[in-house]
Amino acid sequence: MAIDFVMPKLGLTMEAGTVVEWLVADGAEVRRGQPVLRIETDKVSSDIEASETGRLRQLAAAGQTCRCGEVIGRFHAASAGAEPKTASGVAPSDGRVLASPNARRTAADLGVDLATVTGTGPGGRIVTADVEAAAARAPTAPKSEPAAAVAEALPAPVRAGPTAAASVATVAARQLADLLGVDIGEVPASSPDLRVTREDVAAHVRRRLAAAAGPPAPSVAPVPAPPSVAPAPPASAAALQQSPTKVIPFKGMRRTIARRMHQSLQEMAQLTLTLDADMTGVIEDRRRRQEAGAPVGGFTDYVIAAAAAAIREHPYANSQITGDGVALLPDIHIGMAVALDGGLIVPVIRHADRLDIDAVTAATARLAAAARSGTLSPDEVRGGTFTVTAMGMYGIDAFTPVINPPNTAILGAGRVRDGVKWDGDSPRPTAVMTLSLTWDHRAFDGAPAAQFAGAVRDWLEGTGQ
Repeated sequence: MAIDFVMPKLGLTMEAGTVVEWLVADGAEVRRGQPVLRIETDKVSSDIEASETGRLRQLAAAGQTCRCGEVIGRFHAASAGAEPKTASGVAPSDGRVLASPNARRTAADLGVDLATVTGTGPGGRIVTADVEAAAARAPTAPKSEPAAAVAEALPAPVRAGPTAAASVATVAARQLADLLGVDIGEVPASSPDLRVTREDVAAHVRRRLAAAAGPPAPSVAPVPAPPSVAPAPPASAAALQQSPTKVIPFKGMRRTIARRMHQSLQEMAQLTLTLDADMTGVIEDRRRRQEAGAPVGGFTDYVIAAAAAAIREHPYANSQITGDGVALLPDIHIGMAVALDGGLIVPVIRHADRLDIDAVTAATARLAAAARSGTLSPDEVRGGTFTVTAMGMYGIDAFTPVINPPNTAILGAGRVRDGVKWDGDSPRPTAVMTLSLTWDHRAFDGAPAAQFAGAVRDWLEGTGQ
């Protein structure tokens, strides 16, 4: 009897996941707990383990988005006495195909199934040369008659020909391109990570077919549709002033950011104040730690520690709006905004008020590295009660951060710049950072907001004293 393999729900807010790649071949015999699939949610990418032992039949293609609980594969009874093996006959300890990272990337680029490749590396490991050799040996499948007709109808630049510079494309995209006789190198990517998807190939073919056909020549004057029938454009849509070089669709991380930021500004009464903090003490503390060989945190680490300490004194900054009023939250979990190529993500430092500056530095370094490598777990991006974001590394002094719902405040950190402080009639050079606090006026007023920001400043200025 077959057992369903469903799209898992990795967190309370997860609604769907996109299949990035299958880590095993279709029909491969797998063991319970073996990583078999990589999925992408609107926040993180995760490897998913097999929930059963047996032959795994894949029902969802790479690039396909499925709702949580939707069937993406089925486990069938395994062959008697069979063990998962690589194509070279060597059984890896974790059940996965043994291949180097570059071999996996090359296989994805060339559309080669690693399960069909015999590894010649140490212990039967598949190396890049094995993948390239398998791709060279692979016969070119003849096109079906419909596919051949589509390819013949396409303009010359779209027909299969000498491949352009290798594109990063999903397996599903390459399969469709091969079927239709389309050069994958000619297909523009629409996703922020520049990966060509199956939808990109289909859209490319439709555009080229429409261009080849040209506008129809009507024999009679077209009758305009009555005003009541003509569809109205979305309220947020505007006529394009120029032909765009590229359109980045709202999907994945970009869609989540757009939705949450629009929701934030629509539903909250947001105001921003700024004030300067003398960072001379922080700079001196960092110098002493460096001389002592201790871990040295960045300026943002000190701002996070200062915010956590200030929240203990001013708990209204650690709150959430509910139907009953303003809920003050007992645990201080500070999110840190991390910029990525396709947007940004906010991993969470839990119980930040219980951590010293060394522990904060270790936490931010680990979370930032995981964010940029795409290995954050769902728990590491959930439950933040206050957010710190920094733009000082871009030379920005002050800015207007947008609150990350359902928080009621966010603190921005600018660059550390030269300043001056007067001791009587004598000027003294200092190092200054501008702090930008955005808060929801529904939750607390301007005076409490100023007091909280002042507490952050006082902690930073008292560091090392």
